[in-house]
Amino acid sequence: MNEEIHFVKASGAGNDFILIDNTSRSLQADQPSLAAVLCRRHTGIGADGMIVIEKSTKADFAMKYYNADGSYGGMCGNGGRCAAMFALQRGLAHSTLSFEALNFVYRAEVEEGSVKLVMKNPGPITTQKLRIRSSDLNITCVDTGSPHVVIFEEDLEKADVSGIGHEIREHGSFKPNGTNVNFATKGMSAEIPYRTYERGVEAETLACGTGAVAVAIASHFCYGSDSPVTLRTKSNELLIVSFRNVGEAYTDVTLEGPAIMLFDGRVLYESRSARISPLNVVRR
Repeated sequence: MNEEIHFVKASGAGNDFILIDNTSRSLQADQPSLAAVLCRRHTGIGADGMIVIEKSTKADFAMKYYNADGSYGGMCGNGGRCAAMFALQRGLAHSTLSFEALNFVYRAEVEEGSVKLVMKNPGPITTQKLRIRSSDLNITCVDTGSPHVVIFEEDLEKADVSGIGHEIREHGSFKPNGTNVNFATKGMSAEIPYRTYERGVEAETLACGTGAVAVAIASHFCYGSDSPVTLRTKSNELLIVSFRNVGEAYTDVTLEGPAIMLFDGRVLYESRSARISPLNVVRR
Protein backbone atom coordinates (compact mmCIF):
# COMPACT_ATOMS: atom_id res chain seq x y z
CA MET A 1 0.00 0.00 0.00
CA ASN A 2 1.25 3.49 -0.89
CA GLU A 3 0.06 6.41 1.22
CA GLU A 4 0.80 10.11 1.14
CA ILE A 5 1.94 11.30 4.57
CA HIS A 6 1.74 14.96 5.59
CA PHE A 7 4.03 15.82 8.47
CA VAL A 8 5.69 18.60 10.44
CA LYS A 9 9.25 18.27 11.76
CA ALA A 10 9.67 19.88 15.19
CA SER A 11 12.34 20.38 17.84
CA GLY A 12 11.86 20.59 21.58
CA ALA A 13 15.21 21.80 22.99
CA GLY A 14 17.02 19.52 20.54
CA ASN A 15 14.72 16.51 20.88
CA ASP A 16 13.31 16.22 17.36
CA PHE A 17 9.97 14.77 16.33
CA ILE A 18 7.79 14.02 13.33
CA LEU A 19 4.21 15.17 13.97
CA ILE A 20 1.19 13.91 12.04
CA ASP A 21 -2.36 15.25 12.33
CA ASN A 22 -4.71 12.25 12.31
CA THR A 23 -7.76 13.98 13.75
CA SER A 24 -9.57 13.11 10.52
CA ARG A 25 -8.64 9.42 11.10
CA SER A 26 -7.35 9.23 7.53
CA LEU A 27 -3.98 7.66 8.38
CA GLN A 28 -4.04 4.07 7.12
CA ALA A 29 -0.45 2.97 7.75
CA ASP A 30 0.53 0.75 10.64
CA GLN A 31 1.79 3.44 13.00
CA PRO A 32 4.69 1.57 14.70
CA SER A 33 6.06 0.52 11.29
CA LEU A 34 5.62 4.03 9.92
CA ALA A 35 7.49 5.51 12.88
CA ALA A 36 10.47 3.22 12.37
CA VAL A 37 10.72 4.20 8.69
CA LEU A 38 10.18 7.96 9.08
CA CYS A 39 12.52 8.32 12.07
CA ARG A 40 15.56 6.71 10.39
CA ARG A 41 18.35 9.28 10.27
CA HIS A 42 19.87 8.36 6.93
CA THR A 43 17.07 6.93 4.81
CA GLY A 44 14.02 8.57 6.40
CA ILE A 45 13.15 12.05 7.65
CA GLY A 46 15.11 11.46 10.84
CA ALA A 47 13.82 12.03 14.39
CA ASP A 48 13.93 10.82 17.98
CA GLY A 49 10.27 9.90 17.75
CA MET A 50 6.94 10.20 15.92
CA ILE A 51 3.84 11.84 17.40
CA VAL A 52 0.35 11.21 16.04
CA ILE A 53 -2.36 13.71 17.04
CA GLU A 54 -5.86 12.25 17.27
CA LYS A 55 -9.25 13.22 18.66
CA SER A 56 -10.01 12.80 22.36
CA THR A 57 -13.20 12.79 24.38
CA LYS A 58 -11.28 13.87 27.51
CA ALA A 59 -9.13 16.74 26.21
CA ASP A 60 -8.42 18.99 23.21
CA PHE A 61 -6.57 16.11 21.54
CA ALA A 62 -4.82 12.81 22.17
CA MET A 63 -1.08 12.32 21.69
CA LYS A 64 0.33 8.95 20.64
CA TYR A 65 4.10 8.80 20.91
CA TYR A 66 6.34 6.26 19.18
CA ASN A 67 10.06 5.87 19.76
CA ALA A 68 12.44 5.96 16.80
CA ASP A 69 12.52 2.15 16.69
CA GLY A 70 8.72 2.00 16.38
CA SER A 71 8.05 0.92 19.96
CA TYR A 72 5.21 2.66 21.74
CA GLY A 73 6.77 5.17 24.14
CA GLY A 74 5.85 6.35 27.58
CA MET A 75 5.15 10.02 28.10
CA CYS A 76 7.58 12.31 26.28
CA GLY A 77 7.90 15.73 27.89
CA ASN A 78 9.57 17.53 24.98
CA GLY A 79 7.26 15.71 22.58
CA GLY A 80 4.26 16.82 24.58
CA ARG A 81 5.41 20.43 24.40
CA CYS A 82 5.92 20.15 20.63
CA ALA A 83 2.48 18.55 20.29
CA ALA A 84 0.93 21.49 22.15
CA MET A 85 2.62 24.03 19.85
CA PHE A 86 1.61 21.97 16.79
CA ALA A 87 -2.03 21.79 17.91
CA LEU A 88 -2.18 25.54 18.55
CA GLN A 89 -0.69 26.41 15.15
CA ARG A 90 -3.10 24.05 13.36
CA GLY A 91 -6.13 25.51 15.16
CA LEU A 92 -6.82 22.31 17.10
CA ALA A 93 -6.52 24.03 20.48
CA HIS A 94 -6.05 27.39 22.18
CA SER A 95 -2.95 28.70 23.98
CA THR A 96 -4.16 27.10 27.23
CA LEU A 97 -4.93 23.51 26.34
CA SER A 98 -5.07 19.91 27.46
CA PHE A 99 -4.16 16.62 25.81
CA GLU A 100 -4.50 12.95 26.61
CA ALA A 101 -1.53 10.57 26.68
CA LEU A 102 -1.46 7.08 28.22
CA ASN A 103 -4.89 7.62 29.84
CA PHE A 104 -3.71 10.77 31.65
CA VAL A 105 -4.71 14.35 30.81
CA TYR A 106 -1.85 16.86 30.66
CA ARG A 107 -2.26 20.65 30.63
CA ALA A 108 -0.06 23.11 28.74
CA GLU A 109 0.35 26.85 28.22
CA VAL A 110 1.79 27.98 24.88
CA GLU A 111 3.64 31.25 24.43
CA GLU A 112 5.81 32.57 21.59
CA GLY A 113 8.29 29.77 20.91
CA SER A 114 7.89 28.24 24.37
CA VAL A 115 5.56 25.79 26.12
CA LYS A 116 5.02 25.14 29.83
CA LEU A 117 3.70 21.63 30.41
CA VAL A 118 2.14 20.41 33.66
CA MET A 119 3.59 16.97 34.22
CA LYS A 120 2.28 13.91 36.01
CA ASN A 121 3.40 13.68 39.63
CA PRO A 122 6.49 11.43 39.76
CA GLY A 123 6.33 8.04 41.44
CA PRO A 124 8.32 7.02 44.52
CA ILE A 125 12.01 7.93 44.39
CA THR A 126 14.54 5.28 45.34
CA THR A 127 18.32 5.17 45.56
CA GLN A 128 20.40 2.04 45.23
CA LYS A 129 23.75 0.67 44.12
CA LEU A 130 23.93 -1.03 40.75
CA ARG A 131 26.79 -3.32 39.75
CA ILE A 132 28.17 -2.22 36.36
CA ARG A 133 31.60 -3.18 35.00
CA SER A 134 32.77 -4.51 38.38
CA SER A 135 31.88 -1.23 40.09
CA ASP A 136 28.96 -0.19 42.26
CA LEU A 137 27.21 2.88 40.83
CA ASN A 138 24.99 5.05 43.01
CA ILE A 139 21.77 5.57 41.09
CA THR A 140 18.49 7.36 41.74
CA CYS A 141 15.33 5.92 40.18
CA VAL A 142 12.26 8.02 39.44
CA ASP A 143 9.29 7.56 37.12
CA THR A 144 8.21 10.86 35.56
CA GLY A 145 5.77 9.37 33.06
CA SER A 146 8.64 7.24 31.73
CA PRO A 147 11.13 5.33 33.93
CA HIS A 148 14.46 7.06 34.53
CA VAL A 149 17.76 6.40 36.26
CA VAL A 150 19.85 9.41 37.32
CA ILE A 151 23.60 9.22 37.93
CA PHE A 152 25.47 12.24 39.30
CA GLU A 153 28.97 12.74 37.90
CA GLU A 154 31.98 14.85 38.87
CA ASP A 155 32.91 15.34 35.19
CA LEU A 156 29.92 15.12 32.88
CA GLU A 157 32.00 15.43 29.71
CA LYS A 158 33.85 12.22 30.52
CA ALA A 159 30.70 10.22 31.25
CA ASP A 160 30.30 7.13 29.05
CA VAL A 161 26.69 7.93 28.22
CA SER A 162 26.36 5.52 25.31
CA GLY A 163 28.22 2.60 26.88
CA ILE A 164 27.10 2.67 30.51
CA GLY A 165 23.73 4.08 29.50
CA HIS A 166 23.09 1.07 27.27
CA GLU A 167 24.22 -1.41 29.95
CA ILE A 168 21.89 0.10 32.55
CA ARG A 169 19.03 0.34 30.04
CA GLU A 170 19.34 -3.42 29.47
CA HIS A 171 20.08 -4.34 33.10
CA GLY A 172 18.00 -7.11 34.64
CA SER A 173 16.80 -4.77 37.39
CA PHE A 174 14.72 -2.89 34.81
CA LYS A 175 13.32 -5.73 32.74
CA PRO A 176 11.18 -6.23 30.76
CA ASN A 177 10.80 -2.67 29.45
CA GLY A 178 14.16 -1.16 30.38
CA THR A 179 14.81 2.40 31.50
CA ASN A 180 16.16 5.74 30.33
CA VAL A 181 19.48 6.77 31.85
CA ASN A 182 20.54 10.33 32.73
CA PHE A 183 23.95 11.65 33.71
CA ALA A 184 24.05 15.01 35.50
CA THR A 185 26.47 17.32 37.27
CA LYS A 186 26.74 16.54 40.96
CA GLY A 187 25.71 18.97 43.70
CA MET A 188 23.77 22.21 43.90
CA SER A 189 24.25 24.82 41.17
CA ALA A 190 22.21 27.52 39.44
CA GLU A 191 22.22 25.47 36.26
CA ILE A 192 22.54 21.69 35.94
CA PRO A 193 23.95 20.22 32.71
CA TYR A 194 22.68 16.71 31.94
CA ARG A 195 22.89 14.06 29.22
CA THR A 196 20.43 11.26 28.45
CA TYR A 197 20.55 7.79 26.91
CA GLU A 198 17.01 7.15 25.66
CA ARG A 199 15.49 3.72 25.30
CA GLY A 200 13.70 3.29 21.98
CA VAL A 201 16.22 5.62 20.36
CA GLU A 202 19.02 3.45 21.80
CA ALA A 203 21.45 6.33 21.78
CA GLU A 204 22.22 9.62 23.48
CA THR A 205 19.77 12.33 22.44
CA LEU A 206 20.26 16.09 22.51
CA ALA A 207 17.56 16.49 25.17
CA CYS A 208 14.92 14.59 27.11
CA GLY A 209 11.96 16.27 28.81
CA THR A 210 10.97 13.54 31.25
CA GLY A 211 14.70 13.08 31.84
CA ALA A 212 15.05 16.76 32.75
CA VAL A 213 12.25 16.36 35.27
CA ALA A 214 13.90 13.23 36.68
CA VAL A 215 17.24 15.03 37.08
CA ALA A 216 15.60 18.04 38.77
CA ILE A 217 13.66 15.85 41.21
CA ALA A 218 16.70 13.66 41.92
CA SER A 219 18.90 16.73 42.45
CA HIS A 220 16.45 18.04 45.05
CA PHE A 221 16.12 14.62 46.64
CA CYS A 222 19.90 14.06 46.86
CA TYR A 223 21.29 17.59 47.19
CA GLY A 224 18.41 19.90 48.10
CA SER A 225 18.32 21.85 44.83
CA ASP A 226 15.61 24.52 45.02
CA SER A 227 12.67 24.79 42.63
CA PRO A 228 12.72 25.97 39.91
CA VAL A 229 15.68 24.00 38.57
CA THR A 230 17.32 25.14 35.33
CA LEU A 231 18.82 22.34 33.23
CA ARG A 232 21.15 22.66 30.25
CA THR A 233 20.65 20.07 27.55
CA LYS A 234 23.24 18.50 25.24
CA SER A 235 21.93 20.87 22.54
CA ASN A 236 22.82 23.81 24.81
CA GLU A 237 19.15 24.75 25.28
CA LEU A 238 17.64 25.43 28.71
CA LEU A 239 14.70 23.61 30.29
CA ILE A 240 13.09 24.81 33.52
CA VAL A 241 11.50 22.36 35.96
CA SER A 242 9.36 23.57 38.84
CA PHE A 243 7.77 21.51 41.61
CA ARG A 244 6.44 21.47 45.15
CA ASN A 245 7.82 19.08 47.75
CA VAL A 246 6.23 17.86 50.96
CA GLY A 247 8.10 15.04 52.67
CA GLU A 248 8.92 12.54 49.93
CA ALA A 249 6.04 13.63 47.69
CA TYR A 250 6.55 15.86 44.63
CA THR A 251 3.57 17.68 43.11
CA ASP A 252 2.75 20.55 40.74
CA VAL A 253 5.59 19.58 38.43
CA THR A 254 6.02 21.71 35.29
CA LEU A 255 8.44 21.51 32.38
CA GLU A 256 9.09 24.68 30.38
CA GLY A 257 11.23 25.28 27.31
CA PRO A 258 11.40 25.92 23.57
CA ALA A 259 9.21 24.11 21.02
CA ILE A 260 9.88 25.00 17.39
CA MET A 261 8.14 23.82 14.22
CA LEU A 262 11.01 23.45 11.72
CA PHE A 263 9.38 22.53 8.40
CA ASP A 264 6.36 20.93 6.71
CA GLY A 265 6.57 18.15 4.19
CA ARG A 266 4.90 15.33 2.31
CA VAL A 267 6.29 11.89 1.56
CA LEU A 268 4.95 8.83 -0.18
CA TYR A 269 5.14 5.87 2.21
CA GLU A 270 5.51 2.45 0.61
CA SER A 271 4.59 -0.01 3.34
CA ARG A 272 5.58 -3.16 1.45
CA SER A 273 9.15 -2.01 0.86
CA ALA A 274 9.27 0.05 4.09
CA ARG A 275 10.54 3.09 2.16
CA ILE A 276 9.57 6.69 1.59
CA SER A 277 9.83 8.92 -1.47
CA PRO A 278 9.85 12.74 -1.20
CA LEU A 279 6.94 14.74 -2.54
CA ASN A 280 7.74 18.22 -1.22
CA VAL A 281 9.17 20.06 1.75
CA VAL A 282 8.28 23.60 2.84
CA ARG A 283 10.74 25.49 5.05
CA ARG A 284 9.26 27.59 7.84
